[in-house]
Amino acid sequence: MTSVIVSSPFVAPGNKLKRLMLHVIVALLPGTVAYAWLFGPGVIVNIILAIVFALVFEGAILRLRAKPVMPHLTDFSAVVAAWLFALCLPMHAPWWLVGVGMGFAMIAGKHLYGGLGFNPFNPAMVGYVVLLISFPREMTTWYLPLSLSDTTLSLADTLAYSFGGADIGQWDALSTATPLDQIRTGLGQNIPLDEIRQSPLFGAYGGAGWEWIALCWFVGGIYLLATGTIRWHIPVSLLAGVLTLSLIFYLLDPQHYAAPLFHLMSGAVVIGAFFIATDPVSAATTDMGRIYYGLMIGMLIYVIRVWGGYPDGVAFAVLLANMCVPLIDYYTQPRVYGEQ
Repeated sequence: MTSVIVSSPFVAPGNKLKRLMLHVIVALLPGTVAYAWLFGPGVIVNIILAIVFALVFEGAILRLRAKPVMPHLTDFSAVVAAWLFALCLPMHAPWWLVGVGMGFAMIAGKHLYGGLGFNPFNPAMVGYVVLLISFPREMTTWYLPLSLSDTTLSLADTLAYSFGGADIGQWDALSTATPLDQIRTGLGQNIPLDEIRQSPLFGAYGGAGWEWIALCWFVGGIYLLATGTIRWHIPVSLLAGVLTLSLIFYLLDPQHYAAPLFHLMSGAVVIGAFFIATDPVSAATTDMGRIYYGLMIGMLIYVIRVWGGYPDGVAFAVLLANMCVPLIDYYTQPRVYGEQ
């Protein structure tokens, strides 16, 4: 009887994918806990709803495509996409908003192109951008940090509001624009930056509460680097792109352009650098390409924040860079060994 010897690797690709996704989930925990601690339980509700919708849509599309359902549902890729998507939403998002966003993320952002491994765009950002363009009112009003609000919404109140079972009269007193929105609006009215930052919404470096969340995302990002889940090229170059442009314009006019640390510690820059832009499917694949890709995203974030139509810009920057990935990879392929 002839024995067949199979060469390595002996670890199934599915197990490797599941392990990578579990590392991402672990890395997301510190920032998620800080988010809920500083802004209330709404973010947890959003995450649970997004995961449920993601698994339902994923299973339905896989069945329609005659693909095996359970292996894809248990690789945690849909869970990670849903988690990242939910973190981008306002804490009071109604259930139908989460469902519409995850529907676009799973169907149009992922399976329309053939499923995991074939999607050219980050699915979570596709769903988020669709909501931001289609439902600007629901997507641009945020909950005050708990430290700044006299009244807080309990978990029961949050669930009642999310599912439309109650009209929370005190909501207007608890909602506000983000610090990035405040700066954008104030500068548009020719208010000096120092005067804008007198608002209690601002902390020492960034938005009140958001500074600590950004630090937790940074801790999670270090964990991803330490475990080899991601490589350093995209996070470092993305942060360098944001900091370089913001420093240049801050030095030119500090009363009209926010300091580099404010841009770093506000909004989704840090989570974008370590968790969103590093998506292994839609990001650049070569080492030099990853650096160009990260720099492009970082600079686009700053350009959109300062001169574009949206106060943050991370999602749009990532999707625009996703479009350029084939070109970046084509021109950054390493030289073949032995080539003169």
